[in-house]
Amino acid sequence: MELQQVNGNSIAVNETVFGAEFNETLVHQVVTAYMAAGRSGTKAQKNRSAVSGGGRKPWKQKGTGRARAGTIRSPLWRSGGVTFAAQPRSYAQKINKKMYRAAMRSIFAELVRQERLMVVESFDLAEPKTKGMVAKLAEVGADNALIVTAEVNENLWLASRNLYKVDVTDVAALDPVSLVGHDKIVVTADALKQIEDRLAA
Repeated sequence: MELQQVNGNSIAVNETVFGAEFNETLVHQVVTAYMAAGRSGTKAQKNRSAVSGGGRKPWKQKGTGRARAGTIRSPLWRSGGVTFAAQPRSYAQKINKKMYRAAMRSIFAELVRQERLMVVESFDLAEPKTKGMVAKLAEVGADNALIVTAEVNENLWLASRNLYKVDVTDVAALDPVSLVGHDKIVVTADALKQIEDRLAA
């Protein structure tokens, strides 16, 4: 199949990658897993064994008339531990490579069908200026956009930092959440070829 570039030329691409059926369930699973993996999971509270003190039984088991107690750090006591204390945990979900690649193919194919994928020959700036980035995006007709280049481009990255709805990434750092979250995906021809090679396997 062929994709139209912004300048009017067409570029041949692999139909397996850019013409796949949209699998909403799989895309949802992969996006959810990606976002879950970004959670820190560092919340922690102290249970009765982690609270300082309480090593000695406060009074003997029988004969005092008081309720039996084994430690002064019981959750029932003031300054005691938390009953169901939160502990550090990982929110990561297992997604194998085959599922991830299939989801990415599905996303790219849907972007093509919705005409949200814009292919340009190159996307460079002479200097890292926000004004230059705005003018460049106006040329291709995109304001809420993810710009994907073949490799890290510092000028583009610096120029996009003040633009709320614009992000820049290289192919190696491309992720499903960014693809789904932007109105337009502006991809250079070199980056498109790299994406095709990665997802065709």
